[in-house]
Amino acid sequence: MKPSNALIYLQMIVCITLLNVLHTASASATNSKLETQTILVWGDSLSAAYGIAIEKGWVNLLQERLNTLKPEQFKLVNGSISGETTHGGLTRLPKALTDFQPDYVLLELGANDGLRGMSPQLMHKNLQAMLEQILAIDAKPVLIGIKLPPNYGAAYNTRFEKVYVDLAEQYELPIVPFLLEGVAEDFDLMQADGLHPTAEAQPIILEHVWKTLSEVLGMQDAVRDLPN
Repeated sequence: MKPSNALIYLQMIVCITLLNVLHTASASATNSKLETQTILVWGDSLSAAYGIAIEKGWVNLLQERLNTLKPEQFKLVNGSISGETTHGGLTRLPKALTDFQPDYVLLELGANDGLRGMSPQLMHKNLQAMLEQILAIDAKPVLIGIKLPPNYGAAYNTRFEKVYVDLAEQYELPIVPFLLEGVAEDFDLMQADGLHPTAEAQPIILEHVWKTLSEVLGMQDAVRDLPN
């Protein structure tokens, strides 16, 4: 017995509907993968969780926050190395940009240049070269500034800090003025060496970074959604 025209028509509608559903689901999965954005943190020991458990560091805390607010939308890659200078960072950066293809780069380097008394002019040159490379791949850099202990002298410290300000103005960059604001001055929040923050300081550091980064990501009000 041959099926009626109505039945054949109904079967065609069902098949077309199923195909549309499968196509939509496949497209959604593909778009979801495409929308995952990579944030590269390019720094020194201050971003490498020196002297504390890695999961307590501000970079890991940032990943946890992003996972809570925007699950699977952001992937953090921490390319920070303890003792890194701007020269070392510049040398390593091309491979990292090729390997990870970041959408955003948090550039936190210069502290070790300053602690070694290196030329602020050379530091400026190295940071500028890194910024040029980051911008060349259409990634968005966020500059993270550092300040030195006062015993390095007012003249040197002024020239050192001016490097970050000048670069931020030149390239119109978002900047975290001082990563250790409210931390470096508090002995209870610094490790015994007086240079590296404790685990207890990391949430404070996270908030400094988040204040600037959240604007870059368009998530200024997102913390309201965090559980208490």
